[in-house]
Amino acid sequence: MKYVFYVLGILILTLGISFTIQSDLGTSPFDALLIGLSINAGLTVGSWEIIIALILICCNSFLKRQKPEVLGMLTAFITGMGIDMWLFLLHFFVTPERWYSKVICFGIGLVVIGLGTATYLHTNFAPIPVDRLTLILQELARTNVFFSRTFIYLVLLIMALILNGPIGVGTLLTVCLGGLILNYFMPFTEKVLDRILIQSSTSPNDDKGKKHSI
Repeated sequence: MKYVFYVLGILILTLGISFTIQSDLGTSPFDALLIGLSINAGLTVGSWEIIIALILICCNSFLKRQKPEVLGMLTAFITGMGIDMWLFLLHFFVTPERWYSKVICFGIGLVVIGLGTATYLHTNFAPIPVDRLTLILQELARTNVFFSRTFIYLVLLIMALILNGPIGVGTLLTVCLGGLILNYFMPFTEKVLDRILIQSSTSPNDDKGKKHSI
């Protein structure tokens, strides 16, 4: 059941990312970096997600002084495929033109990203390298998710600006609110998912108990 939430969380996350891209108001610094790389060097946004993930896995390994988390590449691969898939589908259904529809599209994307990230992170199975970096910095700096996430966003923002990525008001909102939204959803998903996981793990035992009592 844990792996179901792992994949579901990534699909929700990539849906949110695609909504922010379609809003045309600016994306998160990381996604702006990916789009900037895609525009300047070719390949799809999802492909650059996988390439950057490999680089970040090496960085995380250095900071933690441990072997590279190879499973992080699995998550990056699913994420990259998810982004390309959702962008392809949303291109036909979500193309906001007026400013208020763009704001709504971006707002939905920002909230969905927080929910998806919190969902798959709680499974504690092969987090996306940039999210693993968030947790590593949180641990090393002894701070919370909000501050570590914001710091990473600021660094990525500078890199995205250099590559002329889609920086806009949405990017600023992501930097200011992305970590806050994630920090809000973390305890919420922990409570809900723990309850579901506990029920799914105990239900087979309950059935066995009933059979023995008969």
